[in-house]
Amino acid sequence: MSTNTHAEPSGKYFYVLALTALGVVYGDIGTSPIYAIREALGPHYGLSPTRDNVLGVMSLVFWALILVISIKYLLFVMRADNRGEGGMIALTALVAPQRRMRPGSRRWVLVLVGLFGASLLYGDSMITPAVTVLSAVEGLEVATPLFSPYVIPITITILVALFAMQSRGTAGIGRVFGPVTLVWFVTLGALGLNQLVRRPEVLWAINPVHGFEFFARNGWSGFFVLGSVFLVVTGGEALYADMGHFGTKPIRATWFTIVLPCLVLNYFGQGALILGDPAAIEHPFFLMAPKWALYPLVALTTAASAIASQAVISGAFSLTRQAVQLGYLPRLHIEHTSERQIGQIYIPSINWLLMFACIGLVLGFRTSGNLAAAYGVAVTTDMVFTTILFAFVASQRFGWARWKVGLLCAGFLVMDLGFWGANIVKIPDGGWFPLVIAAGFFVCMTTWKTGRQILADRLQSRTLPLAMFMDDLEKNAFTRVPGTAVYMYGNSQGTPPALLHNLMHNKVLHARVVLLTVETEEVPFVDASERTTVEQLSHGLYRVILRYGFTENPDIPTALAAIQNPDLPLKTMETSYFLGRETLIASKKKGMAVWRERLFSVMSRNARSATSFFGLPPNRVVELGAQIEL
Repeated sequence: MSTNTHAEPSGKYFYVLALTALGVVYGDIGTSPIYAIREALGPHYGLSPTRDNVLGVMSLVFWALILVISIKYLLFVMRADNRGEGGMIALTALVAPQRRMRPGSRRWVLVLVGLFGASLLYGDSMITPAVTVLSAVEGLEVATPLFSPYVIPITITILVALFAMQSRGTAGIGRVFGPVTLVWFVTLGALGLNQLVRRPEVLWAINPVHGFEFFARNGWSGFFVLGSVFLVVTGGEALYADMGHFGTKPIRATWFTIVLPCLVLNYFGQGALILGDPAAIEHPFFLMAPKWALYPLVALTTAASAIASQAVISGAFSLTRQAVQLGYLPRLHIEHTSERQIGQIYIPSINWLLMFACIGLVLGFRTSGNLAAAYGVAVTTDMVFTTILFAFVASQRFGWARWKVGLLCAGFLVMDLGFWGANIVKIPDGGWFPLVIAAGFFVCMTTWKTGRQILADRLQSRTLPLAMFMDDLEKNAFTRVPGTAVYMYGNSQGTPPALLHNLMHNKVLHARVVLLTVETEEVPFVDASERTTVEQLSHGLYRVILRYGFTENPDIPTALAAIQNPDLPLKTMETSYFLGRETLIASKKKGMAVWRERLFSVMSRNARSATSFFGLPPNRVVELGAQIEL
C-alpha cells in the first residue's frame, strides 16, 4: 500500500540507524514526562489528586499513547509515505498531483488544508525547543532556589548551542544524541518501576473504564484536562515528518521495544508516587528520584530536553526542502549531511530563524507554564488535518473501501477533535502564537505558488512556440560559433526567451544548442533510468528534460555529463549556460492583490540564485533579463 520503493536498512546499519532515530525522532515525546502529569493534575483545572482522578488521568495517558502514536501514526498514517518521505507536504503531494486545480474543487481545498497544516509545524518547531529546554532548566529550582535568576540565561545558552550544532546534520547529531537518549529512556523506566513496585495498584488504570469515569465525574473540567494529557503525544507529527530521515522500520522498532515501555513505566510511576503522596503533584517527575540522584537527574533532563528539540527542527528542515522543490517556497540553500541517507539535511536560514524565535519566546513568556498555554494548539490542529488527508489517500490511492476508511478515520477524528477542543481554549493565553506563525507561512507559500503560476502564464503569453522558431532557422542563416549553449526554460514546448534575446542582441547561435527543462515530480525520488529524456531536433538543437523528485537537489552539470550521446559532447569549458532573469513589477492587472505581488517580488529577489541552486559553474553562466508585470 505504501509507495516506498527503497529497501529498508538491515544488519548493523539498521541498529545504528535505530539508535540515531532514538536521539532525533523520539526526543520530543520522550521529554513529556517532565511536565505532562504535573500539568494534567495541577490545581489550575480545579481537580484534586484523589485516587480516582489519578487513575483516570493515567488511563487517559496510557490510551493516548496506544491509540494516537502506536495505532494511528505508526500503524496507519506512516503507510501514507511518498516513496519513503512523510510529513504534511508529502501527504499533500499524494492527495493532489502537481497540476493546476480549479479553485473551489475538493482537491484544491485539500491542498490548502495540507499547506496550512504544514505551516503549523513551523510554529510547533519554535515552541517545542523553548518549552522543553526551559521546563528542564527550571528543574534546577527544585534542587535549590539559588538557580532561579539563572534559569533564562542558561536556557538561552543551551538553545544557541543546540542550533549551532545543526550544521553537523542529523546523522552527526544522532550519533551524539542517540546514546544519551537511550540512557534517558532507561532512566525513565527505572524511576517509574521503582515507584510501581511500591504501589502496583496504579496499573488498574490500563482499564479504559477509569478514563470514561473521569469524564463522567468531572464534566467540563475533566474534558479540559485533555489539553494537558495531549502533551504526552505531541511528538506524533514530528515523528511522521522525520520518516524520510530514517525509514519506517527503525522508527517502529524503536518505539515498541524502548520508547513506549519506558514512557508507560514512568507515567505510571508518577501516578503511583502521587497516590502515596498527593503533595508530590508539585514536581512528580523530579520527586520520583532519591535525593542523591536529583542533581544528576536535572543534568540528564536538561540534556534530554535539548535533544527533544531535534525532532521538530529536523522535521522543519524536511518540510522546507519539500516545499521548495514543489514550488511553495523560493529556492533556499540546502546542505546534505549524509552520503547514505538522502533525507538528512541542514537549511541554515530556517535554522537561524527558529533559533531567534525560540529565544524570543523564552524572553517573552519567561516560564514553561506560560509557554504551555501556547503548546498544543498547532499540533492538535495538524493531527485533525492529517486524519482528513489520510482518509483521502487511503480511499483514492490505496483503494480501501470507503466504509472502512470512514469508520477508521471517524474514530481518529473523535480523538483528534477531543484534544483540539481541549486545547483551543488556550488561544487567548498564548495559543495565538503558532496560529500567527502558521498564517504567515501559509500566506508566503500560497503567494509564491500563485505568483509562480501567474509569472508562468505571463511568460507563456509572450513565448514563441518552438515549432515557429525551428521554421525561422530554416529560412534564416544565423552565424554559428563553436561550443555548446544550454538554455534553461520551464516550458519544453516553447522557445526560451534567453535564446531569443541572445539572437536579437548578439546575432549568433552556438554550434550545439540544448533546450533544457527541469521538472519536479510528485514523488520524492526519480530513478536514474527515468532522469533524462533527450530529443535531437534539427540544426544542432537538442531538447533535454531532467526530472527530479521533491526531496532531491538538482545537479545540472552532473546530469548532463551522464548523457551518452556522441553528437552532444558537453565539455565543461566549452559549455555555456544561459538563464532568463525576470524583474518582477507589481501592477493592478488581473492576478493577485498588489500587496501579495509586492511580497512575491521581495521573495523572488531574496531567493537563492538559479546558478547556485542548480549547481551551475558560475564562470559559465550568462543571465539575460526581462521585466514582467504581475
